[in-house]
Amino acid sequence: MGITSSRPMSIRKSQTVGVLGAGQLGRMLALAGYPLGIHFSFLDPSGGAPAAELAPVMHAPYDDEEALVRLASSVDVVTYEIEALPLKAVESLAQSVPVCPATSALAVAQDRLEEKRLCERLDIPVVPWHPVASPEEAAEALTNLPGPLLLKRRRGGYDGRGQSLFDDTVSVEDAWRALGNEPMIVESVVDFQRELSLIAVRGFDGVRATYPLVENHHRDGILRLSLAPAPRVTDGVQRTAEIYADRLLQHLDYVGVLTIEFFEVAGELMLNEMAPRVHNSGHWTIEGAETSQFENHLRAILQLPLGSTDARCPCAMVNLVGDIPLLAPVLHVQGASVHLYGKESRPARKLGHVTVRGRNWEQVWDRLQKTGLAIQPDELRACEAVGVEWP
Repeated sequence: MGITSSRPMSIRKSQTVGVLGAGQLGRMLALAGYPLGIHFSFLDPSGGAPAAELAPVMHAPYDDEEALVRLASSVDVVTYEIEALPLKAVESLAQSVPVCPATSALAVAQDRLEEKRLCERLDIPVVPWHPVASPEEAAEALTNLPGPLLLKRRRGGYDGRGQSLFDDTVSVEDAWRALGNEPMIVESVVDFQRELSLIAVRGFDGVRATYPLVENHHRDGILRLSLAPAPRVTDGVQRTAEIYADRLLQHLDYVGVLTIEFFEVAGELMLNEMAPRVHNSGHWTIEGAETSQFENHLRAILQLPLGSTDARCPCAMVNLVGDIPLLAPVLHVQGASVHLYGKESRPARKLGHVTVRGRNWEQVWDRLQKTGLAIQPDELRACEAVGVEWP
């Protein structure tokens, strides 16, 4: 963890950041940037976006040429809070204004096939997989890869979407048709102990910093709980994650925050996927780290010195999904911080998050229970009696 490499960087005043996407991640970028005097302009095709309460939003498709010209002419740099963007439009935008992270990173993250191939070239372990271009190839892969197996779309899909588990109830043809009749990948389902994510950041001058690994718990494909720093992580596992991140950052000449999700399998790490942006599993850094992922992303893309990524204390971040609970019991708990995104309730929709801090994991566990948030018993046990007093 910490910052590696350094050289003096220029600090300019009154800079404006353009953001593709005006969701909750864009909103939190703006909240992190305003204390530094940074201004924002957003482009988003939807109305009522969370960031609209904080900065101007141009409502237009991401490939609207007029809107892209207007955005490029009014900002110093452009970043994005989602990767589901038309690549050609972003590449065109990059001809007029710096775009960070670079479109090369976006192209890799948009295509699971390219992501897997890049990891193999960089000697980063991934789960057994195979590209398939037809139901027949998918059926053949079933006999050549260790099962059980997932059929995944190469593009799109998040929070458990865009994939199908092969079992006795779903035929290859039905799964292929349901996912869109397009080239895909088949991937083995590994028996992993837990999912860990690493948030790394790199500046224009090559300065790199990493946060502690985070332990993530999902339900129905949606992140529900993150524990940071992840309990019971050895120095070797943390260092391995940083080495893999460094290979990606350097190869892609990356600028900004990069998030990598890993499976931990018998003490070893396998890369699951990467996200070229700030990430849900890094929300804990707002209260729990010396510098949040949002502020460090802005520092990186604006050529400002990176801030410390050290954790201040153990934290549990709970997503508020589908509905917002009564806030009074949560706010009554010491060490609990509430973040609401200004979104209307909808099933499976992330409406906000709560971060609970403590001097050790026992205290975090106790405070989590007092909030009354809907947390599963196995998720609570993950942070029960595993820590010591924080230094």
